[in-house]
Amino acid sequence: MAGQRPLKPSILVRIQVGHQLKKYFLSTMPKTIYRYPQKSDAAQLLEFINTLSAEQTYIRMQGKVVTLEEEEKYLNDFLKNIKDKKAIKILAFDNEQLVGAADINMGFGAENHVGVFGITVAKSHRGQGIGSELMSKTIDAAKTNIPNLEIITLGVFADNTKAILLYQKYGFKQYGILPNGAVRRGIHSDHIQMYLEV
Repeated sequence: MAGQRPLKPSILVRIQVGHQLKKYFLSTMPKTIYRYPQKSDAAQLLEFINTLSAEQTYIRMQGKVVTLEEEEKYLNDFLKNIKDKKAIKILAFDNEQLVGAADINMGFGAENHVGVFGITVAKSHRGQGIGSELMSKTIDAAKTNIPNLEIITLGVFADNTKAILLYQKYGFKQYGILPNGAVRRGIHSDHIQMYLEV
């Protein structure tokens, strides 16, 4: 992007499978650890996504059950994309329990400079700052480790006001609305599209 400052080599962070980013202490929990994923996370990721899907929270999966085979393939593909500098994924753990995940996955062809952002936090750990911390770490890691990244996009349910406020806090701007573009628990809502230039 025009006017973008080059990254100094001294601040580059090399991605390593399972690499721990930092310990982050919160008053409501003993500690939260943020790190990159590894193959052994498949079982926890499976339980995490199936729990969110059953809850029918603000995610695309609304009641679908993922198998371990599907989750292992998804994770292996994602790890390959991370290695190829086409993706970032950061997991949050509280006492070794997976409680949050965020990622950016790059497009291809004419959109290989655009990354799509996604984030989820376990119901038991919402409202404790984990979403904000995950978002900050994921965007910073993507800026450092994905050379093609120029724009980050995301979609959000129009009635998910807390998420919209968080995205705006990090500089995301709305660029479109798909009326009735999302369905949650059988109810249609507008799907808001947002973007951030990096």
